[in-house]
Amino acid sequence: MKEPNIWVAKSRLSEEFKEPNKWEREMSQVRILTDRGSAAYFLPEKQNDDRGKIYADTVINGEVTELKTVSGSRTTLGTDFRQGYHQGAALIKNCIVTEKHSVYIRLLSDLSPGSVKAKIAGELKGRSGNGTVICYFEVSGLLCYWTYDELRAIIGMGQKKSPGPA
Repeated sequence: MKEPNIWVAKSRLSEEFKEPNKWEREMSQVRILTDRGSAAYFLPEKQNDDRGKIYADTVINGEVTELKTVSGSRTTLGTDFRQGYHQGAALIKNCIVTEKHSVYIRLLSDLSPGSVKAKIAGELKGRSGNGTVICYFEVSGLLCYWTYDELRAIIGMGQKKSPGPA
């Protein structure tokens, strides 16, 4: 155990020395959640020969979760969410333990919760995975959890239209 409620796979411990800035950024993200009672495990690195490294960073409260820090616009938010979504999906592709994968975003810019929800809902269009978006709004200190299904409902995905009058 590295800190209370934080466990780290042995192969990830080298990041603390090889990439100290990245390591501290990821640890500070996870502390936001573990300070509120969550449990986190930093996964071993997984190598995918086709595309270089592609893996989710952690398991948080039992869900495979990719960590992202976003400091830019809605476009950057969308790009980072898509990347995180794919990293989680790649890790659980052949997993029989869970079908859920989540993305945790530490948002440094001043986007509103409504704007973030709408952007991510649009990014989920055409994607069928299950999971959660965890978003920590650095400017306000707000921490939000939205399931992928809740976000899809914003744009009416998965809802059947009524046939209309007969």
